[in-house]
Amino acid sequence: MKKLFGLLFLLLTACATKVETPYGFTYREITTKPYLLASWQKVTDVNAPVRIYIEGDGYAFNHAGQPTSNPTPKGRFMRDLAFNDPNPNVVYLARPCQYVEDEQCSYSSFAWTTGRFSKAVVDSMSEAVEQIASNRPVVLIGYSGGAMISGLMIGRNTNLNVQKWITIAGVLNHTAWTNYHKVRPLLDSLEMRSIPNVAQIHFAGEKDRVVPAVLIQQYAPLNTAYIVSGASHNAGFESIYQYIYQ
Repeated sequence: MKKLFGLLFLLLTACATKVETPYGFTYREITTKPYLLASWQKVTDVNAPVRIYIEGDGYAFNHAGQPTSNPTPKGRFMRDLAFNDPNPNVVYLARPCQYVEDEQCSYSSFAWTTGRFSKAVVDSMSEAVEQIASNRPVVLIGYSGGAMISGLMIGRNTNLNVQKWITIAGVLNHTAWTNYHKVRPLLDSLEMRSIPNVAQIHFAGEKDRVVPAVLIQQYAPLNTAYIVSGASHNAGFESIYQYIYQ
């Protein structure tokens, strides 16, 4: 277990608990059951689809493999990817307990450890996406554990009109992922029984040691997995940015 958590710690760098809101975006806290979720939103076209970037697991464990008290990401990969999206409707959506002070998070690390993909977490995220979408089509872009969250949302919420599902370095089967790294299974989390039947593409980093490309290829539908040469878990994906922004 320490081996994997050590890898995650090395990949999480500068502290990002305070985020400067870029021009055109507005910071909004979304109230759901049971979590309060942080988001940064740029919505300028009421008729266009909404592109929603789902954050990864963040700073869930420290270098010693112990749960942290605050899972806010220390890296800014996904945040920067969203903030540079030129489309009219773009939202960066954090996971539960990231960036916010929420009493639901003050006494337990459930939402970012064993229950990071639990029903409560998935339903909370799904409720937030429904509020943001307001019956418009959505494009979901999930990073790392955010891939699992977005996939579970699509499979469980028929109210979402998902135009496309994009994942980057994404966990598509957390049991296979924990088995690969020989760490404890996420017993309080849901698993995707099948990959959602929507337009999709899954980008894997050639040099990713956290979510190896082989795990993405194993579970992504035929001809939907693409290996990005030279990319690690949270760097080296520049060659696909324009595809994502399209």
